[in-house]
Amino acid sequence: MQAAKPVVYVVDDDRSVRDALEDLLASVGIEVRTFASVRDFLDQGMAAAPGCLVLDVRMPGQGGLDFHRQMAELGLRLPTIFITGHGDIAMGVNAVKAGAIDFLAKPFRDQELIDAIQRGIALDETRRREEADAEELARRWATLNPGEQDVLRLIARGLLNKQVAGELGVSEITVKVRRGRVMRKMGARTLVDLVRMADRLHPPDGPTRER
Repeated sequence: MQAAKPVVYVVDDDRSVRDALEDLLASVGIEVRTFASVRDFLDQGMAAAPGCLVLDVRMPGQGGLDFHRQMAELGLRLPTIFITGHGDIAMGVNAVKAGAIDFLAKPFRDQELIDAIQRGIALDETRRREEADAEELARRWATLNPGEQDVLRLIARGLLNKQVAGELGVSEITVKVRRGRVMRKMGARTLVDLVRMADRLHPPDGPTRER
């Protein structure tokens, strides 16, 4: 399946700024959607695609900095670039500390904004890929029965088959069979792959005591 094309969202109450940024980003092949306010942006919703938010600091109604503080509560994790015609150094430092990608004072160079947007999109693509990988690992973990989950936990701790058998009170042959099923269900080609998957999963400690 072809990956969704990234989308940049621009929120600025100045129409001339919105139009200029729309033209700029379109000229380099970046899909852009513009909004006059935070409310307009929230009402429109977002595409199911990687993206980045270009946000004006001061606007009528809710300003950009205030909205950025609320984004996590709203489940919005878009990398954010602030633009402003009234910013100062302290404001920029606070914005970056709060997680902003960049803080650009108007007038800024076109390339500065494009570079910041490309960084933001790359970050969002990485986040989405990592979340998708984590969801897939969790799905595979859920296909393991309790005995197989016990074996994976103990293998991830570095125990040998004989030690795993002793911990679980089962035969070494049973451990080998369960281990083979774990490898297949988890899609691990090697033991190293399996241990890395377990490290990323962080399965809960403690055996289920299924025999």
